[in-house]
This record gives sequence, structure tokens and C-alpha cells, in this order.
Amino acid sequence: MPRVLLIEDDPSVREGVELGLRRRGHEVRAAATGEAGLAAMAEFRPDLLLLDLMLPGMNGVQVCRQVRDHSQLPIIMLTARGDDFDVVIGLEAGADDYIVKPARPEVIEARIRAVLRRIDDSGSGRPAIEVYGELTVDRVGLTVTKAGRRLALAPSELKLLLHLSGAPEQVFSRQQLLEHVWEHTFHADARLVDACVARLRGKIEDEVGSPRYVQTLRGFGYRFGPL
Repeated sequence: MPRVLLIEDDPSVREGVELGLRRRGHEVRAAATGEAGLAAMAEFRPDLLLLDLMLPGMNGVQVCRQVRDHSQLPIIMLTARGDDFDVVIGLEAGADDYIVKPARPEVIEARIRAVLRRIDDSGSGRPAIEVYGELTVDRVGLTVTKAGRRLALAPSELKLLLHLSGAPEQVFSRQQLLEHVWEHTFHADARLVDACVARLRGKIEDEVGSPRYVQTLRGFGYRFGPL
């Protein structure tokens, strides 16, 4: 089972989430501050970070940015209702998903599995390696390079690119992408998609303002190409 690092300052929330994850077989390390959580990362080597936004001292956004400076570890933010502004900043900082507290253990577990689930393109009939100009997508090795340089993509960014490039020129609505990439079957927050697109463009596009690969069709959604 995936190893989870939980950073949450509220003792009751921290203990409840930790207990729920342990009951489902996860190995969990919990920390009450961002500084303590970052210190535990190297030793614990988690598979996923469950990160509260509102932390004392170093807040969740700062922790997220620091992790993203050197790691593509999957990150799910925990946020209280009404923290809309902080949610947007957290997503832009590199978080893969977020959960509004309080959340049932089964919801947290489902989100963890969705973020960690690897893309399985076997039997799709698509070539393993696809080249789009300077961009090379390895659908089996799950790597992306640009002009020969490997790009560090967070899990949600990689899944989004694989999904869009799997059907070039097809337009996907935000809700469709939420269902296929994030596995949210309910009417979820479109900001997840927009923030992820912005981060992905920052890594694969030459000019973010004139994207070549991930294009917007206003009122409809996003598509890959035409190149």
C-alpha cells in the first residue's frame, strides 16, 4: 500500500485521517508543521503527500512549492470550506488535487488511489513513443522530453498530457477532463483543470501566451494541437 506523509496541524483531524489510512493498510507518517513534514520526507520516502493548506509557520502553499523544487511527489491538499483563494494558489504551486475538510476516510482513500493510479495504455493501439515537434511522449515509460531534455511533470500534468495527446484535435470539456484525468464523477471544481493546464503549458510550450500543444477553445474546453 502507498506510504502517506500527512502534514496537518489540527490534532483531531490529524489523528482521524491517520487512523483511517492505517485501517486501510497505509503506512503513515504524520507531522503538525510544514517544517517537520519536510524534515520527515527524506527519511520516510512517502509515495504521496497529504498536505493541509493552513499551517502555522510555513504554510501549505510554501511546503508545496518547496517540494516541487526537487520532487514530483503526488500532492493532495486538505482545505477548509471557503479557502477558495488559497486553493487556487495551491493548485498553481503544483498540487495534484484537493479535498475539502471534513472528508470521509473512503473519500480520501479514493482520491489517493486516483492520483497514484498509473496510466494503462496497453491495448490502445497507439504507438509507445510519439513525437510532436520537439516534444516526445513515451506512453509506456511515462516520460516526456522536449528537445532531448526530460521534463519533470507532476502526476496530474502527465495524465492530462497523455489524455489530450491520445486524441489529437479532439476538444475535451473541463468536466470530461475531470472525469478522465482526476476521476471525479461528480460536478467538480474546474479550477483543477485550468491550474493544471497552466502548469503544463509552462513546461512544454515555447510561448505560454501562444500555446502550440495544449490549446484553449473558449466556451468548449481544451485540445491537443493542431501542431
